[in-house]
Amino acid sequence: MEGRRFVYYKEDDMYVGYLEEFPDYMTQGETLEELKLNLLDIYKELTSGRIPCVHHVAELEIA
Repeated sequence: MEGRRFVYYKEDDMYVGYLEEFPDYMTQGETLEELKLNLLDIYKELTSGRIPCVHHVAELEIA
């Protein structure tokens, strides 16, 4: 099983988060488990090729 890192915080009664690789695409859930399911849905959509101009985060090595 492959994993993806995500960032989240609790705001009032909701968990809000985004995938570290796709910080422009946020979602929320009433529980942390619901947030994870929503993040999984977003990941599937963003990597499907059906959404144009998806913003990515990458690392540049500088010598």
